[in-house]
Amino acid sequence: MFPDFLLLRSNELRALQLDHNEILSLPDTISSFKNLVTLDISANNMTQLSSELVKLHNLKTFIARNNCFDTDSLPKDFGLLRSLEVLHLGGNNFIDMPAQITELPSLRCLYMGGNKISHIGGNIKDFSKLEILYLGGNCLVEIPAEIGYLQKLTALVLCDNQIQSLPPTLIHLQSLRSLSLHNNQISTLPTALVSLNIVELSLRNNPLVVKFVQDLVYNPPTLLELSGRCVKVENLPYSKQELPSNLMQYLDSAKHCVNPKCKGMHPTIILVTLTAHFLSDVFISGVYFSSHVEQVKFVDFCGKYKLPLLQYLCSPSCSTVNPVSESESEDSEDSAKERMRRVLLG
Repeated sequence: MFPDFLLLRSNELRALQLDHNEILSLPDTISSFKNLVTLDISANNMTQLSSELVKLHNLKTFIARNNCFDTDSLPKDFGLLRSLEVLHLGGNNFIDMPAQITELPSLRCLYMGGNKISHIGGNIKDFSKLEILYLGGNCLVEIPAEIGYLQKLTALVLCDNQIQSLPPTLIHLQSLRSLSLHNNQISTLPTALVSLNIVELSLRNNPLVVKFVQDLVYNPPTLLELSGRCVKVENLPYSKQELPSNLMQYLDSAKHCVNPKCKGMHPTIILVTLTAHFLSDVFISGVYFSSHVEQVKFVDFCGKYKLPLLQYLCSPSCSTVNPVSESESEDSEDSAKERMRRVLLG
């Protein structure tokens, strides 16, 4: 219950700070504070929100971090808070993003870090005005392609999750300036990142950053793959009347090596994929099916630092087309260390 002296001034108050007060439930009389702009109920061990909360039509900032809220704790008509611009629900027990949140038409900043969120639905695209999205410290493995709809997003925090890859639709986030990805399981990055004008980028403690200092692992191609490479490189004709459907599909799945000096190379592939594939002197060059070598190439990123992007080469010799002297190799190693440092600091 709110004390009487507070209720008597309910129409005058613009901000109400109730954090760290052991308030287990928000009284229904909260609706009396009709002109409230900011409400903070953090660290009270609350489990449920009163439906009267949605009557605060002037509320712009609602902070409810470090409680015990989950998806069922929010009122079903939570989306009626049409003036709400900043919502902080970090440090609670959410396992997914409540649908009611996506119904908030004016939401600009959403903080849901330190929860247990393992899945984000496609309805994230409804955050048309969102500028800051904080989802660090959850259980996310992937990010939906619909993230590309958030074209006003300037800061995206996805650190401390289990994310393995990012969708290529990130290319649509042309307003994005800050991207936090540290402490994940990312081994590849979409090439779209190169076209974004990101000012702050954090990649430390991801397999991608560590991988480029490790030895390359290469499994030699099978006889089937070698035969397929011959057919594709030499442009030998084939049709469904001559080959079974499984072999037709196999041949059609060939991927081109992006090494510009590799036989059969299509220059546009470099621009589109920024990936590569290794060639050996004893192997047919130009294409590969499943047998390839991985390496990381540093790509200049907005003139600020080098961004490591995973490349695939059809054989190891593609990585040694331009041999360097011992001194050049040492300089290259020093340069790689410096790039690594700059990426980690990103």
